Amino acid sequence: MDFQFLPTTIVGSYAQPDWLIDRGNLSSRLPPRVRAKEIWRVPENFLHEAQNDATLIALHDQERAGIDILGDGEMRRESYSNRVANALDGIDLDNHGTAIDRTGKPNPVPRVVGPIKRARSIEVSDAAFTRHNTDKPIKITVPGPFTMSQQAQNDYYPDAEHLAMAYAEALNGEIRDLANAGVDIVQLDEPYMQARAEYAREFGVKAVNRAIEGVECQIALHICFGYAHVHGANAQKPSGYSFLSELADCNVDIVSVEAAQPRLDLSVLRSLAPKKVMLGVIDLGDLTIETPNKIADRIRAGLEVLAPEDLIIAPDCGMKYLSREIAFGKLKAMVDGARIVRDELNGAAN
Repeated sequence: MDFQFLPTTIVGSYAQPDWLIDRGNLSSRLPPRVRAKEIWRVPENFLHEAQNDATLIALHDQERAGIDILGDGEMRRESYSNRVANALDGIDLDNHGTAIDRTGKPNPVPRVVGPIKRARSIEVSDAAFTRHNTDKPIKITVPGPFTMSQQAQNDYYPDAEHLAMAYAEALNGEIRDLANAGVDIVQLDEPYMQARAEYAREFGVKAVNRAIEGVECQIALHICFGYAHVHGANAQKPSGYSFLSELADCNVDIVSVEAAQPRLDLSVLRSLAPKKVMLGVIDLGDLTIETPNKIADRIRAGLEVLAPEDLIIAPDCGMKYLSREIAFGKLKAMVDGARIVRDELNGAAN
């Protein structure tokens, strides 16, 4: 599907309403890898309806800001990965495992005790709800197979590669069904390709390629340095990825990168050609709402290395840990900044 010139989108999560989640509980812990139902403020018998309403708010905010490619905002999720990872067969939901998070701290994780299989759809009804409530192009996210293999305790498969390939097989059915439900872009979130680059080089691309085999919609892959909230707003992020150019061999159509907060050296993006790049232009470590002109400058920097038709404009990462007011303000600034650059390019063409 063709999108507007320099289209704007969100990476994945949007700010969940305070009436839906306990923000203090969410913010005081590492991102949950196992289910964390205690973060929800709404009783379970009303939770599905409340999550529907929150999704409508997220869609409305994006449309009000002027976003071109909408996401559901991940309103139904406690984290970007745990809802999918704990809905698969082969996981002991009662006896969790432990794994070292990318922060270096131990975190409860799914414990794999049998064959990983997808017995039923996980996000397809969510995608159908989103598709029903907007006429704009939509993007839905799933955790990638490599990242899930790093966020699990493997007590069944001979090694992490076999586990990642099992996750990839299960994801393939889910992604096919999402495409059939009318999703324009399915995005795989693979932050652990950056965090565990040495293992990613061994089997990360292989696992992603299996997960998207035969899928008939556009595929994006998001890779980042981690939530600004988790690592600290003043954390010094590297200006280059330890794993990025390797994605040139990946069969995805779009690579989503965090560029604003780490001040990424954008020259590395040339190595991804001919893929499109979803360029992070919103710094989530700074709660100040950027001006449209600052956003325009970041987009112009991207245009120094990539053609306009190869750029999609987005925040650095998910906006889950921001207030709704700040998240909306940043999205509106991003849209206005993209419009400035669009007008410049159109003027130059005329």
